[in-house]
Amino acid sequence: MNAQPLLVQVLVYLAAGVISVPIAKRLGQGSVLGYLVAGVLIGPFLLNLVGAPEQVRGFAQFGVVILLFLIGLEVRPALLWKMRTTIFGLGAAQMLVTAALVAGAAVALGLDWRTATAVGLILSLSSTAIVLQSLEEKGLRQGPMGEAAFGVLLFQDLAVIPLFALLPLLAPAGVAPAVPNQAASLFAPLPGWAQALAQMAAIALVVAGGRYMTRPMFRFIAAARLREIFTASALLLVVLVAALMEVVGLSPALGAFLAGVVLAESEFRRELETDIEPFRGLLLGLFFITVGAGVDLRLVAAQPLIVAGLVAGLMVLKMIAMYGAARLFRTPHRVALGTAVALAQGGEFAFVLLDFVLGAKVLGPELAHLLTAVVAVSMAATPLVFAAYERLVLSREEERAEPEVLPFDESAPDVVVAGFGRFGQIATRLLLGNNFSVVLLDSSIEQIEIIRRFGWAVHYGDASRIDLLRTAGAEKAKLLVVAIDDRDKVSEMVEAARQAFPRLAILARAWDRRHAYELLKTPNVTVERETFESALNMGRKALLKLGLSERRASRAAALFREQDDKFFRELAPVAGEEENYIMAARDASETTERLLRAEMQRIAEEEDLEDAPQLAPARRLEPDKERVRKSA
Repeated sequence: MNAQPLLVQVLVYLAAGVISVPIAKRLGQGSVLGYLVAGVLIGPFLLNLVGAPEQVRGFAQFGVVILLFLIGLEVRPALLWKMRTTIFGLGAAQMLVTAALVAGAAVALGLDWRTATAVGLILSLSSTAIVLQSLEEKGLRQGPMGEAAFGVLLFQDLAVIPLFALLPLLAPAGVAPAVPNQAASLFAPLPGWAQALAQMAAIALVVAGGRYMTRPMFRFIAAARLREIFTASALLLVVLVAALMEVVGLSPALGAFLAGVVLAESEFRRELETDIEPFRGLLLGLFFITVGAGVDLRLVAAQPLIVAGLVAGLMVLKMIAMYGAARLFRTPHRVALGTAVALAQGGEFAFVLLDFVLGAKVLGPELAHLLTAVVAVSMAATPLVFAAYERLVLSREEERAEPEVLPFDESAPDVVVAGFGRFGQIATRLLLGNNFSVVLLDSSIEQIEIIRRFGWAVHYGDASRIDLLRTAGAEKAKLLVVAIDDRDKVSEMVEAARQAFPRLAILARAWDRRHAYELLKTPNVTVERETFESALNMGRKALLKLGLSERRASRAAALFREQDDKFFRELAPVAGEEENYIMAARDASETTERLLRAEMQRIAEEEDLEDAPQLAPARRLEPDKERVRKSA
């Protein structure tokens, strides 16, 4: 079938996605796999409903641009600094180790070392869109695995800029390095220093414009109170930044990410996220469909064993590299293995870089087309590999190591404790010391094996399952203590337990202040921030080490606790309003510090007065001596 107009192609792709994604969901798979399969089916090598997908792919890649813009809005400079080890440590290690392993394998297959190095660097990149979407669907985006994957992906995206400068230098011997004339770049004919200067100027313009120009513009638009104008302006901003980056030869997605970072501290950040989010989902789905449609099935059919072997080899090498780098940075085994599986595919920037090095004569056409097919197939295989990892590896590990099942006591317990780690143990010992009957639940096999050796009757199971809670006696219990260390699971468990056992009081372990506010939305729930009391006690001990009296140090800790509890309740109504909450929290912090200083001054004066009687005899001698002198 001949290629259809762009609008017709887009509509066909979206219709295929609408049909395939619900089917994939019913089969227990994510939407990413549904989109990829839909693309393969309607692509030019099977049903050929719309012809080649190149035209639509250029349009659909705007979904990746929007994705990175939204990621940038979440990456405040403070967060970048906090994640510096993950981004620049783990990310750099993953990319270097992966590039070295892939390049070594390419040399073993007969490629020149320069070509092999280029292949290794290109294939070391992973798909930001696929990985983050898959982790979000599985509820892993905010956990340790999501943080590790996000840091590595962010470093890879940032590394694309120097790769554009480095890859042309890897042209084979006898071929002069050449920078291809990118169609959208106006500065390609200029010398390298002029291109670099133009790129730095464009980046400076994005930073300065985002900081000093966009806020007044959005304030002016917000004053008009027309939501559709605000949405159009947000999209226009992303388009302009992407176009500017493309004009100077940089990645539009990286430019959008930079714009998002600049606007991360803006008061309009939440509004921008809300307005652009629907377009992100729509265009990302379209992008995944075009990736599926771009899989060259003729090449795969002509060389099935070669393509399958290269895809398997690439994914295995990337898993080994990611797992090794993660363990080097002391990432737990389970998190390292899951992150390695999630990042095993090629990335969307690989398509861009392969076209780039093809024009720079670093790779030949046959090798470039073969690698394009390998990257596309690896992306399509990622959801299946991740699903197989969950079902075959994780479930088999749990079945093999599942501890002995202990019977539950038929009598009604007073308390059910979910999570018997370092947090839950302390609370439980207080309960047992006061003669309350307690049922202990934990899902960590290693933790249960250790704890049972000390004589604790801990029951194995996922406490977020309502049937397990019911079997444990939650219907008759007075209190449910949620002490597990998974933030998302705590939220899910609290909500599910409240619906299943409306009369049961719940005491939940909160990750931080924001998580506490989230949990408090559920009725009859009390929260305890997991590090608050220990941090407060450490501060009290620090005061003692610095020479303060026990009275002053203890009073400082008690006053801080009182004020924090007071402001915690007062700030609850504005917890979901970012800017209002920040302003109120600043005022509360300043008020607490003033009260602390005043109270500490008062106690210091009282302690001076209490010490005064010890000095009184010496002070009284002075007037007596003076009277004796005068009488003499």
